[in-house]
Amino acid sequence: MLDSRDSAKNNAIASLDAKGYLALPVPPKEELVPAIKKLLKDKNAVLMAHYYQNESIQELSDYLGDSLYLAKAAENVEADIIVFAGVHFMAETAKIINPTKKVLLPDLKAGCSLADSCPPTDFAAFKAKHPNAVVVTYINCSAEIKALSDIVCTSSNAKQVIDSIPAEQEIIFAPDKNLGRYLIKETGRDMILWDGACIVHEAFSFEKIIALSKAHPKAKFIAHPESESQVLDIAHYIGSTSGLLNFIQTDPATEFIVATEAGILHEMQKKCPEKTFIPAPVEDDTCACSECAFMKLNTLEKLYLCLEHELPEITLDPKLIEKARNPIERMLKIR
Repeated sequence: MLDSRDSAKNNAIASLDAKGYLALPVPPKEELVPAIKKLLKDKNAVLMAHYYQNESIQELSDYLGDSLYLAKAAENVEADIIVFAGVHFMAETAKIINPTKKVLLPDLKAGCSLADSCPPTDFAAFKAKHPNAVVVTYINCSAEIKALSDIVCTSSNAKQVIDSIPAEQEIIFAPDKNLGRYLIKETGRDMILWDGACIVHEAFSFEKIIALSKAHPKAKFIAHPESESQVLDIAHYIGSTSGLLNFIQTDPATEFIVATEAGILHEMQKKCPEKTFIPAPVEDDTCACSECAFMKLNTLEKLYLCLEHELPEITLDPKLIEKARNPIERMLKIR
């Protein structure tokens, strides 16, 4: 599905097996970072990265943040090329916001379970059943879903977006049902929810979190609102990725159990090296924490190849860009 939205040259790259694409020459591991920095400079490119990326990519980024920060940053980028170390919908959003820029994604297969849980055809039919509803969509969705929306939100500004809509107005919220349920509690609005979810944030084990909290009685448990309701019910603080990051810097506690993608712990430790951060446990006994396999598809090697060959490139139909941009711009006007 992802490849169909991109050009034939991207399809050629995506269809190569690992021995094909990754067999293209790259510098030795110890020279990769300097080589990437040189390519960024030579090609007048910037690297945007989400907090859930590998530590090495986070350290290389020109812009590091959550979805709201990166969307705002993409709007003002003056460089010729945006390299987006994140997942497909994030790179699409950058292209929608700044369509004259070339936007690259190191791995086209870096998708999103939440975005995939909301197929455009199915959602269009769902929307048609509620013709009077305002459609609010979480930014973690495809360009096609954004084009079907009235306004987009992120977890950082979702409450402000909902509050900006008249109290009597019917609202559809998609695609994340867990974030939607949290917003219903926070705003008192009775919204119509699409049945979608993020497998990373639904992986947390309520029972194991309780046990871990007992083992660390001084630790505060903090969680992203994409987590399930029972997990949120026991949290000391619920917030977006940036909200969680701000909380650990201002709260006097010195130990935190963190329920979101484990990549954020790197930045938390940098901001507060004297504090202890423990990833919340998941149901799967083979994993100690919840990681997004899609986010982790981006590597230094792929980042180098992406810059060197300027592929894969995110390309979208101009009409789709126009339709999808309007709800994003409405969000960006809300402060």
